[in-house]
Amino acid sequence: MNGKEPAFAPAPGRAPTTTILRHQTALEIRLILRRGETLVLNVLVPLAALLGVGLTDVIRLPEEDRLGFVVPGVIGLAVMSTAFTGQAINTGYERAYGVLKLLGGSALRRSGVLVAKTAAVLAVIALQVALLVSVGVALGWRPQLSMLAPALALVLLATALFSSFGLLLAGTLPAQATAGAATLVYLVLLVTGGVMFPVPGADRVGAVLPLSALTDGLRATLTHGVAPAALNWIGLACVGMVGVLGTVRWFRWE
Repeated sequence: MNGKEPAFAPAPGRAPTTTILRHQTALEIRLILRRGETLVLNVLVPLAALLGVGLTDVIRLPEEDRLGFVVPGVIGLAVMSTAFTGQAINTGYERAYGVLKLLGGSALRRSGVLVAKTAAVLAVIALQVALLVSVGVALGWRPQLSMLAPALALVLLATALFSSFGLLLAGTLPAQATAGAATLVYLVLLVTGGVMFPVPGADRVGAVLPLSALTDGLRATLTHGVAPAALNWIGLACVGMVGVLGTVRWFRWE
């Protein structure tokens, strides 16, 4: 050994925050993708809606461009499915089983848990949107790429809104009640959010129905190539602020 002692340089201590967040986010993504019921809710339902309504005349639409109406709608549905319903149910059961309490007391800390969960949701939504857009384009949809930036901004804002309300449900209700409430809200917004058929008075209810505001804004940008209405931005921002403030105030870790 050349007469020298081996040089060991242990460096005990907390790993860098970015490293911890990166690994936790990757774990959250894997957990989301491994759940069969999550894949049905987040992928198969929006895809079935796209194919069923976009390619058939089973539902009368207000526009001749069926895909131009349906594809933005199912993108909005996918965002809500992952950021709200999936987030609420998964986080609710993690809270019930004590997982959140353990993670909140680890080196990740509580704020890191929320950041990792939000980042994982964004990553999964990016995959969903890429899939739905690819299928839509393959079927003949031609989005207006000149308005891609405001469309992405709408998706990010809506993701923050839905995620905050999902965490609010998960942090205040028992797990079973969270699952029931999240599913009920999902079904109500699916029917009233203008995903697969037009909603009467959508120009007025868009401010209070987040899914309607998102789908209307995406149709304006991606299908018609115009800026979203101010009501879409205001509706998402105001309702989202309520969700964020509510989560900060009432979210419980156990």
